[in-house]
Amino acid sequence: MEKTAKPPVNLVLCWHMHQPWYRESEHGDYRLPWVYLHALKDYADMAAHLEAHPKMRCVVNFTPVLLEQIDDYANQFKQHLDKGSRFCEPLLNLLAGVDDIPADNESRAEIVRACRRAHTPLMIDVHPRFRALFDMVMSADGENVDEGRLDYMNEQFFLDLLCWYHLAWLGHSLKQLPRVRGMLENDGTFDQATRRKLLKIMCETFEGLLERYRALTESGQIELSMTPYGHPIVPLLIDIDSMHCSLPEAKGPEQDKYPGGLERARWHMQEGLRVFEHYLGCRPQGVWLSEGGVSAEALKLLDEFGITWSASGEGVWNNSRFLSGLEANGEEARRSLFCANTLEGCETRLFFRDDGLSDMIGFEYQQWDARDAAADFKQHLSNIANYLGDDGGDHVVSVILDGENAWEYYPDNAWHFLGALYDQLSESEQIRTITFNEALDICPPQPLPALCAGSWVYGTFSTWIGEEDKNRAWDLLIEAKKTYDTVTAKRKFDPSHRARLERQLAICEGSDWFWWFGDYNPSDSVSDFDRLYRRQLKNLYELLGEETPQILDHPISVGGGHADNAGTMRRGHG
Repeated sequence: MEKTAKPPVNLVLCWHMHQPWYRESEHGDYRLPWVYLHALKDYADMAAHLEAHPKMRCVVNFTPVLLEQIDDYANQFKQHLDKGSRFCEPLLNLLAGVDDIPADNESRAEIVRACRRAHTPLMIDVHPRFRALFDMVMSADGENVDEGRLDYMNEQFFLDLLCWYHLAWLGHSLKQLPRVRGMLENDGTFDQATRRKLLKIMCETFEGLLERYRALTESGQIELSMTPYGHPIVPLLIDIDSMHCSLPEAKGPEQDKYPGGLERARWHMQEGLRVFEHYLGCRPQGVWLSEGGVSAEALKLLDEFGITWSASGEGVWNNSRFLSGLEANGEEARRSLFCANTLEGCETRLFFRDDGLSDMIGFEYQQWDARDAAADFKQHLSNIANYLGDDGGDHVVSVILDGENAWEYYPDNAWHFLGALYDQLSESEQIRTITFNEALDICPPQPLPALCAGSWVYGTFSTWIGEEDKNRAWDLLIEAKKTYDTVTAKRKFDPSHRARLERQLAICEGSDWFWWFGDYNPSDSVSDFDRLYRRQLKNLYELLGEETPQILDHPISVGGGHADNAGTMRRGHG
């Protein structure tokens, strides 16, 4: 009798694209350049990989606050090339010649430091001319700028440094363009015409970027999903005490409630859907709640908007099994990790991330040969398929991670790894790549009696609350929200000003500020986010017409650690 072949294992790859609001004020300069740099390097490359592998299916998640900033940069590039307008980005103004290279050494040293914001081994050292420019002005330890040497540098030195910095941040797909290859092969200086050519390439990249993702979803190749507007930790907005399900002994902020948190979470959903549909032309069926932060109340909020699926981390699955009185470590128990889980009283189904596989891509495969890494990933999936046996077709492996911050730690921006991975996955007969929306029709619902509130990081909210500096930041936010409530109850603002207030509050409620506070993150990054967070709170008070509390003039956190991937990513397991 002929043996029946086992069904292929279903895989959902979900790439999360997110950057917080980086402008110092509503119409001010960008404090940090990460939106436009990641757009040029990662959002462009990730689209190119999918376009080159039409059989590859996946989910791409965008935060609305990122979409707004991508669109803003697209307009800035166009306005500059058409009319010579200023950028709201200091480095671009220098590159474009809108601003002259400053004469004082302090400002010049800041340009050098700004252009070193890249992973040195794979983004600077691989370009000998770029490396040589730094060697001319860095001290013997290679870590600090020797300001004495800056006296000998002319303006062309800094223009060349700025050119190389932006070339280094172009995605590998853009570096294959003949116009870019010519620049990369240049051993001399970059004249004004060449610098304008580089700006035009960046402009073209931004102009068509979101349309590329729209086309991929309209063709049915990918599913687009969303995170609530400003990337808040929704369960904590609704109920700060939800932190204690997974961290029962952790000390929270002095104030134990975020005023009107449910209504604010509802606003982030409403505004997020509006912005998402405006830029991407479709209404998402799924929502990746910020940082995979889930709770029963958060899922019920998703029900209000007809959202069909959400997802979180393996730590939440493990804690929820324990809370439900279910086995989490046995062979049969682990099958539920690969199911669509349902919570009583909630319509939105919940998928759980395979932390091991996700973290292999995020942190480990960067050290491997690209094809060996892709083959290893495929082998892990084959092992899961064998483990699931004849029931494999009713299950799904969820691999969810950052779609932007991991790649600079791979050679050539992970171009060879992702290419090999997509090759092997899309051609495999043992693996079927699908989307979460498709998984709803494949995976029978698995009841989950209780959901322990937590995130994809360790299954807890410890990355955002429960530590002294993080709690202090929450207390500052809560005080600002109380002032917001008091003032808006007493004064009637016109609709336009009220909308500005709501949006500014949403920026303050974002998760990224709390992520960076703490002594385990690099001090430079902590300082940047600390200053920007306090600036955003001040902006809120100013919009309310209220005096800014003096405490906002003092730093919240200083950092000083050396986290993986410069602190931009976390592992799912502690």
